[in-house]
Amino acid sequence: MSVRRIVLTLAVLLLGACVSSKEETIDPLLSLRQAAEGGGSILFWTQPERRVGFAHIDQILPARRIDAGPQVLALGAAPRDLGDISYEVEGTRHTLEEFLADPAAIGLIVVQNGKVLYEHYAEGHSVDSRWVSFSVTKSVTSMLIGAAIRDGFIASVDEPVVHYLPRLRGTSYEHATIRNVLNMASGVRWNEDYADPNSDVSRAGGANGVALVRYLAELATDAAPGEKFNYNTGETNLAGELLRAAIGNNASTYLSHRIWQPFGMQADAYWMLGEPGGGELGGCCINATLRDYARIGMFALADGVLADGTRVLPEGWMAESIAPSQGYDGYGYLWWLDGDGAYSARGIFGQTIRIDPASGLVIAMHSNAPAAVRTEYHAHQTAVMAALRAALR
Repeated sequence: MSVRRIVLTLAVLLLGACVSSKEETIDPLLSLRQAAEGGGSILFWTQPERRVGFAHIDQILPARRIDAGPQVLALGAAPRDLGDISYEVEGTRHTLEEFLADPAAIGLIVVQNGKVLYEHYAEGHSVDSRWVSFSVTKSVTSMLIGAAIRDGFIASVDEPVVHYLPRLRGTSYEHATIRNVLNMASGVRWNEDYADPNSDVSRAGGANGVALVRYLAELATDAAPGEKFNYNTGETNLAGELLRAAIGNNASTYLSHRIWQPFGMQADAYWMLGEPGGGELGGCCINATLRDYARIGMFALADGVLADGTRVLPEGWMAESIAPSQGYDGYGYLWWLDGDGAYSARGIFGQTIRIDPASGLVIAMHSNAPAAVRTEYHAHQTAVMAALRAALR
């Protein structure tokens, strides 16, 4: 039996409800929910467990709904047969069609100038399926901070973090600015090793509120603010904490009313919380459809301007957001910079939104890679994205 068939069979078994009687009814998410409630990390789910859990994360962990509105931004259609586009990994040629046969490739959409050129969903996944975004959410948080500046809740990115989070006075964050946090260059030491259960991200990657602030307050200084890039999920949860403090509201409602509804997202989404009734994780876990992943990219491509011309983000915010930081020229305000003006939002296990302003191109994916980062799947995905960009420029 092929690996693809094994994964799909296990997924179907987990998803299937045995309902021959009330006593025999099986909740397919029960074991994942119980493990999460017992403190187990979703980072250590098996690939078949992720295939189920990533599509139903709001039923496993606390989440807040992001309401869509009555008006949906229609995506035009300009279908193209892109399956034979080829790319190379380690000296071997492959096609897009071959890549999409990998069970880790859950969904792919290619949108150019507002029109869908190509769309693919794995078996059991569809246009209506939500999927957890992981660190793609960081880039959304960055845009919300831009919206908060436009709305007057935040004066500028050069304000000190402690203006909004005074509990961090006297800690390693004393002199860090909002810009430093958005650039992941606060100078505070943090270990982002997803495979190490004792790393900072494993111990506090899902922390929020007082627990997050207390944890970060104990971390040592590693460099002067702005000088050194250090990927830090805890710090992006801190960006979410700062956002909520500034706007005096939860981030899901703010996202719904400033972007999700006005821009015309098609479906309600869900944002994972640090705890039941708590605050959203600024660095993780908006659960949305693939088409709404693409619309997030289109919103960024439009510099935060709605279809009716209303500006949500400060003028030039996206250009500022994708300017190389002092600490690392491959990173901006929680956006990865891909070169040639292209940029992306990326999440572990292969979630991505890639944006090429020069060609009006947005490529988005739902993925279930075998491990969080640096797998063979990731190498193929990177090469596929480059091949699509090259073919469509």
